[in-house]
Amino acid sequence: MAYLDDCVWIGGVPVSRFTAAQWCDLMIADWQRKKTKGVAPKVVTTVNGQVISLSSQDTLYRDALLQTDHIAADGMSVVFASHLATETPLPERVATTDWFHAAAKMASRHGMRFFLLGATPEMNARAVKRIRKLYPFLRLAGARHGYFDRREIKQVAAEIAATKPDVLWVGVGNPEQLFLAHRFKALIPDLTWIRTCGGLFDFLSGMRSRAPKVVQMAGMEWAYRMALEPQRLGWRYATTNVTAAVAMARDSHSALH
Repeated sequence: MAYLDDCVWIGGVPVSRFTAAQWCDLMIADWQRKKTKGVAPKVVTTVNGQVISLSSQDTLYRDALLQTDHIAADGMSVVFASHLATETPLPERVATTDWFHAAAKMASRHGMRFFLLGATPEMNARAVKRIRKLYPFLRLAGARHGYFDRREIKQVAAEIAATKPDVLWVGVGNPEQLFLAHRFKALIPDLTWIRTCGGLFDFLSGMRSRAPKVVQMAGMEWAYRMALEPQRLGWRYATTNVTAAVAMARDSHSALH
């Protein structure tokens, strides 16, 4: 993983100490470097309580996390833990559902091309429609739902590569999206970034709502989402919150620790 000196280890996961603006700057810098030096694509992902819980129990997923180039702090619990772990904590939460908009504005300004892979056909189409309305100058290379036979990944990769995107957004949920991201890195070498994004397209479609800002800042967005979808998310949060808390208490420290 790159830039370890700029990381804080939270629950055994190295989290990049970047602001939302710095993530945008990094995306553009990597894109410009790609054009001049032809470097390999980067896999960029995020961490929240669920990710820390999963990585503490799934060795393959943990290995995939440690092979990424950068990891952003998607959850407030991660930010809170960094304040306890080091005198130089993470500067802020950089939630994918918020940061996408900053990235879209930056990409529109510079002419970067995005491809959206994930969600159901309806959700994906709704997300594309809303993105085109919000960011008419954003160059969308293409989009595809996430319900494809994984045995056909080479064909899907070829279809994506043909559209010549710079950033491939992969939103099919963890742990699978990270495994796919690493495979696309090898299959589509012309990409600048493969960026995992979880349920981003559901939110972009307008079919799922975010928690109020005050709830987000308190680190309780998970509770808001669980209240909206108790059957789907109740057990998940009941189990992951405990294992994540244990992992963060046991293995969080400065990169120079």
